[in-house]
Amino acid sequence: MLKKLDQYIIKTFFGPFFFIFSVLFFIFMVNIIWIQLAQFTGKGLTTFEIMKFLFYMSVNVVKMVLPLTILLASIMTFGDFGERYELAAMKSAGISLTRVMLPLFTVVSLLSIMLYFFSNNVIPDFQRKAKNMMFNIAATKPAINFTPGQFINTLPGASVKFDKIYGENGENLEGVFVHKVANSYEDQRTIIAKKGKFVPAENKNYLKLVLYSGYIFEDNIQDKNYMERLRQPGQSIKYDTLVLHFDVSDVINKAIEDEKITDDYQFQTYRQINKTIDRVKKDNDVTINTLNSEMVGQTNNYVTYIDRVKAPKNLKIEEPFNLNKIKEDKRLKILNDAYHKIEMVENEKKNRDTQLYDIIKYHNKIIMYQQRIIAYSVTCIIFFLIGASLGSIIRKGGVGLPVVIAIIIFIIFYVMNLSVENVAWKGKMDPYIAAWLPNMILFPFGAWLTYKALTDSQVFDVEKYKALTKPIWSKFIRQNEHERYQ
Repeated sequence: MLKKLDQYIIKTFFGPFFFIFSVLFFIFMVNIIWIQLAQFTGKGLTTFEIMKFLFYMSVNVVKMVLPLTILLASIMTFGDFGERYELAAMKSAGISLTRVMLPLFTVVSLLSIMLYFFSNNVIPDFQRKAKNMMFNIAATKPAINFTPGQFINTLPGASVKFDKIYGENGENLEGVFVHKVANSYEDQRTIIAKKGKFVPAENKNYLKLVLYSGYIFEDNIQDKNYMERLRQPGQSIKYDTLVLHFDVSDVINKAIEDEKITDDYQFQTYRQINKTIDRVKKDNDVTINTLNSEMVGQTNNYVTYIDRVKAPKNLKIEEPFNLNKIKEDKRLKILNDAYHKIEMVENEKKNRDTQLYDIIKYHNKIIMYQQRIIAYSVTCIIFFLIGASLGSIIRKGGVGLPVVIAIIIFIIFYVMNLSVENVAWKGKMDPYIAAWLPNMILFPFGAWLTYKALTDSQVFDVEKYKALTKPIWSKFIRQNEHERYQ
């Protein structure tokens, strides 16, 4: 049975807790609505579909709202105790601050455990529903993929831009620009049109786009050498009506109502992610070894053979030719070829670096996502230690100074999270350390504040710091005349 004091402390804590949680949840949801609503409005979606999707997205907000709520509620609760001299009355009755913090520490520990199970079991399921719903909407309402005035690469084999999208289902278009995705050695094609329209195709695996009053610009350069490409004239074809079909079977096959999208790590529990990490690591090892072999093969064809076959001890490698003994015109040709070879290898290395970056980033993202399932739960306890200690030291309740301090601490925590996340994605920090580093930094601070609160240290006593700095600033302040003769 809880004692009356414990009941009073817990009741005082949950008063601001529910209020703060509601306010912060609303603020975080407004941020999501601000980002997502522009993509949904005017695209033919019903209010129920928009609200359903936002509900799926809102569940993910809880893991950030709960730690901040605990921090704010703790500061306000213990600040109110101090401001109303209830904390002093408890201490005079022989009740230590540790005993006062104990019931709330137990409650916060239970909340952190609940957050772990919520992040591990509930959030992945809602993430899956949200992503599947997006794919289903994209398959039935193509305009949802496009934002007016921006280049979009969601259509296979093309980069498109529409100046204006309107209509009940976002099917009418103005200012259409369609560019074929091709490298510099393939035929280039660009299509522009004044107007266009999405039309239902007979085959549901295809997206039908009808364009009106436009031009087709083509450069036929495939299988032609450099000089022929320079002489190849650009071709333009004017048309009144043009019909384009895009294969969107991959998108439709991942329709959400069937919930076929199940391979994302964000849909998995902590233990399931372990298997995903092992699988991704094996795939990465194969990919990296392949990239290394290709680079070695392009730079030096006999290195692979030397690595596999042990060379005889008496093998003598002689220089194949002496560059100084070759005629000047051939020497320049050899040097020019060598320069282009080095340039090609450098460009190839840049491409490989991009591939390696994507591999490392994806692997580290999985690990950080997994570790944060536990890390955010531990953050709740750390924030409670910081909040309870600050509240008992400051002794100010309400929504003034406590809110300012709590927001500053949370911003520091949030900035640290984003910073270590970016560093870990680049492969410059171990992802396990990156996921736990904000907690590792804040925990000593919370422990130090708790110690100061338990020892009744006047950490935020302004008069104390004025007395310490008085010998310094008194030299720069002129005394009044009446103070000299007192």
